[in-house]
Amino acid sequence: MTNPYCRPEAAEADAEERERLILEHLPQVRLIARRIRDRLPDNVSLDDLVSAGIVGLIAAVDQYDPAHNVKLKTYAEHKIRGAILDSLRGLDWAPRQRRKKAKQIEFAICRAEQRLRRIPDEDEIAAEMGVDLKEYHRWLVEVQGLNIGSLEYTSEDGEGKGLLEYLSDDQDQLPSRALERSELEQLLSAAIRRIPPMERTVLGLYYLEELTLREIAQVVDLHESRISHLKSQAILRLRADIEKVWPNQAGGIV
Repeated sequence: MTNPYCRPEAAEADAEERERLILEHLPQVRLIARRIRDRLPDNVSLDDLVSAGIVGLIAAVDQYDPAHNVKLKTYAEHKIRGAILDSLRGLDWAPRQRRKKAKQIEFAICRAEQRLRRIPDEDEIAAEMGVDLKEYHRWLVEVQGLNIGSLEYTSEDGEGKGLLEYLSDDQDQLPSRALERSELEQLLSAAIRRIPPMERTVLGLYYLEELTLREIAQVVDLHESRISHLKSQAILRLRADIEKVWPNQAGGIV
């Protein structure tokens, strides 16, 4: 019996449907790329992120299987984010000096916490670094954007949208990878519960609710620059906390 799907008209119909789905989801690529771009330094091109995202979208359309009971839009979002993050991993978009400053802040947080036996406030972190608060705030501004895709689980109860979904999905189905993700989620959830409430609120509004810094400032009635400081500091606290028990993961997720 002749397979009807081998007929030229069937193949042409499949190609047309594929093209339709790609075009239908192109706006999703630009939306995701823009959200990621907003968290990166100015030298990262939005067009480059969009191009990488389109590669992810095409892969999603070609590999999508409705039998898994997952919507194409949801699956495509995962593939698009993964492709964009993979493209960023190949770029040296973060100056070495900024990465060095981020590590210095992390170390200062760890030292202050060990010395004080509690979570240090920003004055104590600045003092540990040997700088005044104004200079410390400048450092926090400089290291913004270094944390894209890192320590990205912001749900306290283990539910809701976790930023760990930004991880590349090439090996997500491996048992070892699934175990790592589960362990890291638990570590992050515990670390988030330990950071100051306002920093926890800022992370939740920024990552879960996807509000801009300006919108968060309006919600909590603080200046936008203050929100920026709190966000950067919260992420660095989490990185420092995770590195104490999982040294290679906090800095290696991106």
